[in-house]
Amino acid sequence: MKKTVLVMLAAAVAATTAFAADDNWVDMFNGENLDGWKSEGGTAKYTVEDGMIVGTTVDGSPNTFLCRGPYSDFVFVCEVKCDTPLNSGIQFRSHVWKKDIEQYMKRGQSNIGVVYGYQCEISPDKPHRCGHVWDEHRRRTWLDTFKDKKGASNPYKVGEWNRYRIKVEGNHIETWINGKKVADFKDDMDTTGFIGLQVHSVKTGTGPYSVRWRNIRIKEL
Repeated sequence: MKKTVLVMLAAAVAATTAFAADDNWVDMFNGENLDGWKSEGGTAKYTVEDGMIVGTTVDGSPNTFLCRGPYSDFVFVCEVKCDTPLNSGIQFRSHVWKKDIEQYMKRGQSNIGVVYGYQCEISPDKPHRCGHVWDEHRRRTWLDTFKDKKGASNPYKVGEWNRYRIKVEGNHIETWINGKKVADFKDDMDTTGFIGLQVHSVKTGTGPYSVRWRNIRIKEL
C-alpha cells in the first residue's frame, strides 16, 4: 500500500514538473476573473468560484459558450465536472454565425449569433459519447466513430473530475479523457477558431444545473 501511494505521488509531481518545465504551456484562466473570455450564443451564467469557472443554466436560454481565441494548431487540457442531468462540451476551432445560411438552418430559425464548429462532448447522462467530436449547429453529426453504446469502456467518470485533452494539428484531431484516447480522425472543415466552454440548454422549469472547469491550459503548436 505504501509503495502504491509513493508511486502515485511521484507521478503527480512528475506531471506538475512537466508543465512547469515546458514554457509553451499557457494558463487560459487566471483563477480570479473571466478576463479574455466572451460569452456567445445564449444567456447561461458564467462565474468564478474557488478558482473554477462555473457555468449555470438559465431557463429559456439556448446553448451558451464562454469563448476565447482564435487558435489553430494546439494541445488543450482542462479538468471538468458536470452535473449529471446537464449536457456540455468543449468547442474548438469554432465560430459564430454572422449571417443566415440556409443549408445549416433548422425549423426556419435564424442562426445569426449561434456558435458552430467542432465540439468535444461532455454528457454524463450518455457517457459513451464523452470525448467524441460532434459538429455543433452545422453538419450535426458525429465526426469520429464509436461502437460502445453503453459507455462501459469510456474513461469518463460520472460525478467526478475528468481530465480532457484535445490535440489538433493540421487536419488531424485527437482527444483523450483521463489519459485514455477516445477520438482519432481527420477532418478538413476548419483550420482555426475559438475554444468555447458549453452550457447546454435545458427544459424550462428544470435545473439550475452547473458544469465546472479548472486547470485550463493550452500549448500552441
